[in-house]
Amino acid sequence: MIDTEKAKKPRGRPRAFDLETALAKAEALFHARGYDGVSVATLSEELGINPPSFYAAFDSKAGLFARVLERYAASALPLDTILRPDRDPAEALRDLVETAARIYAQTPSARGCLVLETVHPGADEVPTTAAEPYRAATHALVHDFVATTLPARAESTADLVDVLLSGLSARAREGWDGERLVATARASAAAIPAVLAG
Repeated sequence: MIDTEKAKKPRGRPRAFDLETALAKAEALFHARGYDGVSVATLSEELGINPPSFYAAFDSKAGLFARVLERYAASALPLDTILRPDRDPAEALRDLVETAARIYAQTPSARGCLVLETVHPGADEVPTTAAEPYRAATHALVHDFVATTLPARAESTADLVDVLLSGLSARAREGWDGERLVATARASAAAIPAVLAG
């Protein structure tokens, strides 16, 4: 008698698991639904693998989220391009805030910053712990950028930019369109020269 289950299975090696594709799909899910809104079952289904294979590849949902954050942070904002040493600090930081506003609003299903929307009061400790170093790294980059020319103003300026980015991300998450978000970014960034001047 023929085993119908075996007959249905395609012959040959199974299709290779593509890590980059899997991370992109997981990022989209986490960004759209939040860490708590995505289950391992949903992730496994979306990535096209069964739960045992999921755990073998990522160890846990938290492990996958950490990989997603690493991928996201590497490409979310072009900080190295914007915060070049040859640029005027006020001009560069205004550019950073406006660029962030555009990025936060560009994908309707993934509004705001994945890092900033993970780090907030009341959030789950696991994703918050994973995301906080990336938020802190952005703060440090802005601080160090300003400190090269205006060391006395570095901390207060980095704090202001941190607040502006967090606010823009939150408004994007609420559904503000790109035009409104960019207009608000421009208006808010007008405070940067004053803080730099002390």
